[in-house]
Amino acid sequence: MTQSPATKTTAVVTGGASGIGAACVREFARNGTTVAIVDIDRQLGEQIAEEVKGKFYYADVVKEDDIAQAAGRIAVDFSRLDILVTSAGIGQDLVAPENLSMKDWDQVVDTNLRGTYTTCAIFGARMAGQGYGSIVTIASITGMRATPVHAYGPSKAAIINLTAGLAAEWGRSGVRVNAVSPGFTLTNTVQKAFDNGQRDKNIIAANTALNRLVQPKEVAKAVAFLASDAASAITGINLPIDAGWLVTGPQHTYGGIPKTKAR
Repeated sequence: MTQSPATKTTAVVTGGASGIGAACVREFARNGTTVAIVDIDRQLGEQIAEEVKGKFYYADVVKEDDIAQAAGRIAVDFSRLDILVTSAGIGQDLVAPENLSMKDWDQVVDTNLRGTYTTCAIFGARMAGQGYGSIVTIASITGMRATPVHAYGPSKAAIINLTAGLAAEWGRSGVRVNAVSPGFTLTNTVQKAFDNGQRDKNIIAANTALNRLVQPKEVAKAVAFLASDAASAITGINLPIDAGWLVTGPQHTYGGIPKTKAR
């Protein structure tokens, strides 16, 4: 990204109190970036802010006024805004379309897509005005393939499309916009699903080329790369981080993933 005169880099991470968002917060802090954590979980948000010596801001990404107010406070507290990561989002239960209420569908789509759009529009406008910045949205491999999550998957597919559009919109203003699409990532939420017997870790791992799940810090490192000057010529892409889940499906047609050849 093109930056203003050298001062300490600042990143805003929505959904930064837990999961992939928290991993991104820690990765940025480890690299010397000052982090503003935006989340609806005040307790966890303040804890991680204290841990990384950052600042916490309460906001519900579904509410435009919340994001606008958080952005205003962040603008007062920080002289610059280099990075935005839109990690706030929610998942959904496995429900057949005929049993998925529109209330639940709206909640998922509003949080994931509307929340991402609103956050990008408000913070991205500041970046475009200042002439530099890097945005990384959090999509999902479910936005790239057919899956039985009929609200979550489409919301993530829309984020991938949105990311490309914003990259074109703000490119001449010095703002890069990219997406990452995590695969099955071992967050606390996913671990609880394993513990409760709702999902089978072994089945998921067996359906990846690397035979394992993704760690949150692995997603965070990819996000940090895309946000950094090391990716200064990269914009409008969607980077899967999935331990090879996307490439595994077609292999089943030919008998499955080959076993290790290491001796």
